[in-house]
Amino acid sequence: MGSSEKIFLKKDSLRQKTPEVITFGCRLNAFESELIKDLSAKNGLREAVIFNTCAVTSEAERQARQAIRKMHRKYPDKKIIITGCAAQIRPESFMEIEGVSHVIGNHDKLQEKTFQDIVQKGDVSSSVQVTDIMEVTKTADNVVTSFDGKARAYVEIQNGCNHRCTFCTIPFGRGNNRSAPIAQIVKQIQLFVDKGYQEIVLTGVDITDYGQDLPGAPSLGDLVQRILNNVTKLQRLRLSSLDPVEIDSVLYNLIEHEQRLMPHFHLSVQAGDTLILKRMKRRHIREDILSCAQEIYNRRPEATLGADIIAGFPTETDEMFQTTVDLIKKVKFRFLHVFPYSPRPGTPASRMPQVKSQVIKERAAVLRGLGKDLRSEYYTQCEGSITKALVEKPKLARTDTYGQIALDVEQEPGEIIKVKVVGKNGSKEMRGEVL
Repeated sequence: MGSSEKIFLKKDSLRQKTPEVITFGCRLNAFESELIKDLSAKNGLREAVIFNTCAVTSEAERQARQAIRKMHRKYPDKKIIITGCAAQIRPESFMEIEGVSHVIGNHDKLQEKTFQDIVQKGDVSSSVQVTDIMEVTKTADNVVTSFDGKARAYVEIQNGCNHRCTFCTIPFGRGNNRSAPIAQIVKQIQLFVDKGYQEIVLTGVDITDYGQDLPGAPSLGDLVQRILNNVTKLQRLRLSSLDPVEIDSVLYNLIEHEQRLMPHFHLSVQAGDTLILKRMKRRHIREDILSCAQEIYNRRPEATLGADIIAGFPTETDEMFQTTVDLIKKVKFRFLHVFPYSPRPGTPASRMPQVKSQVIKERAAVLRGLGKDLRSEYYTQCEGSITKALVEKPKLARTDTYGQIALDVEQEPGEIIKVKVVGKNGSKEMRGEVL
């Protein structure tokens, strides 16, 4: 989150004169970028660069603005279109950037008419087209045809969030929770599997809230069960970030018994101190995190866990920070996403007593170092084992438990291979021999 997959135009896109979509932030944005590619190409949009921005941190927004300015300097004649969460929340501020021709909202970027208007009316059309996201009640029903250059495919199962954490602006960029119908999700996954994708990642803003707005209120576990029952040729299914107190009993049962559900689970933790969690207005407390982790380990002993952690949330003392450190060690979160706290305008947390920026940087560094140590420890434990892995690049793969492994011989991206772990390169990756 908060970083782009691509910053500069591909030479191929210049030759083919098709839009380049530059993605910042989460997997949901990555999925939607594929929809944007399909819609813009279908409607004849040419010679354009579309930035799909993120607003999760001020740094994510800063990176997007920097990339937009750099793009305009390098390609001054290129039409630049801005969308995504940052554009949804502050559209006028992006329209003021030199070289930007259009700003479109998160709902509008998934509508065919938006691109028809841009092509047919050109710069005569409304330069800022941002629908009130709080009025949107359904997910887009578009189907993505492919994920260019990726070994796995992401599928949006829901969008928006009904909760209002004190540090977060995402609900104002994404709106309230709305779930995609199960049949639509199954159809999308079946299409990807038919095209040869062997791993699918279910993504959204708050996927453990899936289904509460649908008839019969199916849970995330119910959805996963339907996917696995109906798409029998799907080899691997992964879940994106989970709320520790919202994993339902059906999903826990699948974690235990369904081998096609990958044994790596990323929890939206944010902190390990209960008072800080309450000030964040999270739905869980420290004990809930411990209970969730233990339940997963009991049901799937080989599982690995990841976590989002915010360093230096307002009012966080040294003792509170140490409580978070102790939790990470106790749970053994092998894959940490560390976010130095940055105040987002208009949020309750921005009005709380702030931690000094230098202290925030120091705490983030401690957390990242701890994450590397725990990952390195896990890689050491894996030495000598034989595992399956999905090839991401010719000499790089990802194991079932999300470990990164460097391969001794080149393999075809997208294939699932058997590998023996023979060593490691510190905390970065394991080394493997292809069997």
